[in-house]
Amino acid sequence: METLLACLTDLYGAQQAQLVSQRLLNLCAAYAPRLAVCRARQPRATSPPGPGEAVLITYADMVQRQGVPPLEELAHFAAQYFQGVVTSLHILPFFPYSSDDGFSVIDYRQVNPEFGGWQDITRLSQGFSLMFDLVINHVSAQSAWFEAFLRGAPAHQDYFITPQDSLDLSRVVRPRATPLLTSFDTTAGVKQVWTTFSADQVDLNFHNPEVLLEMVDILLFYLCQGAELIRLDAIGYAWKEPGTACINLPQVHRLVQLLRAVLDIAAPWARLVTETNVPHAENTAYFGDGTNEAQMVYNFALPPLVLHAFHTSSSQALAQWAAGLLPPSPQAAFFNFLASHDGIGLNPVRGILAEEEIDALVQRTLAHQGHVSYKSNPDGSSSPYELNINYFDALSDPRAGEPEALQVERFLCAQAIMLALSGVPGIYFHSLVGSRGWPEGVRLQGARRAINRQKLQAVELEGELSNPASLRSQVYHRYAQLLQARAGSPAFDHCLPHQVIPCGPAVFGLLRQVEGCRPEQVLCLHNLSASPQVVAPVPRPAPAVDSQEDRSPGWIDLLSQQAFSADGPLWLAPYQALWLRRL
Repeated sequence: METLLACLTDLYGAQQAQLVSQRLLNLCAAYAPRLAVCRARQPRATSPPGPGEAVLITYADMVQRQGVPPLEELAHFAAQYFQGVVTSLHILPFFPYSSDDGFSVIDYRQVNPEFGGWQDITRLSQGFSLMFDLVINHVSAQSAWFEAFLRGAPAHQDYFITPQDSLDLSRVVRPRATPLLTSFDTTAGVKQVWTTFSADQVDLNFHNPEVLLEMVDILLFYLCQGAELIRLDAIGYAWKEPGTACINLPQVHRLVQLLRAVLDIAAPWARLVTETNVPHAENTAYFGDGTNEAQMVYNFALPPLVLHAFHTSSSQALAQWAAGLLPPSPQAAFFNFLASHDGIGLNPVRGILAEEEIDALVQRTLAHQGHVSYKSNPDGSSSPYELNINYFDALSDPRAGEPEALQVERFLCAQAIMLALSGVPGIYFHSLVGSRGWPEGVRLQGARRAINRQKLQAVELEGELSNPASLRSQVYHRYAQLLQARAGSPAFDHCLPHQVIPCGPAVFGLLRQVEGCRPEQVLCLHNLSASPQVVAPVPRPAPAVDSQEDRSPGWIDLLSQQAFSADGPLWLAPYQALWLRRL
């Protein structure tokens, strides 16, 4: 209660804070019975997350079958291919929408009838933890809220932002090259309305506490529908102050702290995940003090850094960054990922990679038939913002004529790095099933991000997965093996830190270890190059605290079950990953 009131006071002043805090507490009390019922039916209610926690990122209609609602088909496909491989599903916005593949929400409380209904979501929650998106920064221009604004309904006039001409907006940071303000015809005449991402995505005005109350109501409603993880989409842009950059303001952090306080009161088992595609130091600030903001933060610097490591066959930049990648508390963890429904953000590595190294990523993406999205800068210039390319293709040129087996090894080695790092892994659907890029989608939809958003036909997908010679089958079964090996070792618990181990310029090495009644050490070695690499002498980690002395006869690779001598040296084949458990 104290944290709630403090956050509200900073955002709205002392007088408003008292009124709004009581309404928020009333909301929590009203939802309490429904939350208790929902929690009781979730099979993981008494099982805390562990080394096996992994999240699959998917659209509701990613797998399609004639005559079957997409969410029903997703449940069928997930039961067959994802059970025992991942623990959670992040179902990207499945609500009625008008654009941006779901992120322009028309109605937050309904399932898109083309996908199915809430009963399908409930069915999925019986087998997996679920992550929902709270699209908090903006709403569709076709939403009931915005239509009420356009027709002059008094209750909705302050739901949106209509800046006066005299206000200074010159410092506003833009993630797009489209105009910041969009003209709309209203019953009171033409108004300029704030639209950070597109003319169809109208920003909400959190200066109005009624907007906050609406969003908290929706958040609690999602938890009642089975969500255990809530992704705060584009949260960094949610608070606007003219004369500032209007991103990552102190008020945004207070807003996240407030939502965390609501969860601590109403649903302490639920977790917030912040999605802030910004430079790394600003991104990690959303952990707060490790206990008062997000439990998980999207690790946006990881995808471009891993890509850079493979492009240069050098672990230097990745290792230097990863050495400082420590979770701030046992309650917090990085949400590690390499691919998602969006592209590969470049802002997170500004300040980590030199501009010429970032430009090299841009040029390699274009050479691999990908695309680049740009953002507008306050001085009127534009900069590369995002690489739009399938991650397999980002690593391996589709036209290079390399042996497919080598490309598979390179891709899986990159995924192994992501899985070996401290944190919770997020795996995009197309990565798990070995997809390549979809350039036709860019032409058909006129959107660069479509290159990595292809929807798949179930019959064709199942046929390829059942064919051992197919690319999809090779990637899926090897990726599943990686995830199952990770789940089987307590050293990979998401809250345990990793230690970067120097192993030579072309090898990225990590040590994962756990102490106590079941001590275990796993040395993770990843060859970033197309040439064999030798690690000699083999790093010899200090014995676990509970062991009397180092009597280890050697190592066993968790991925191949091959034994290795403790005296080494160790040879790694091109792009090979070894996860060596100390015997």
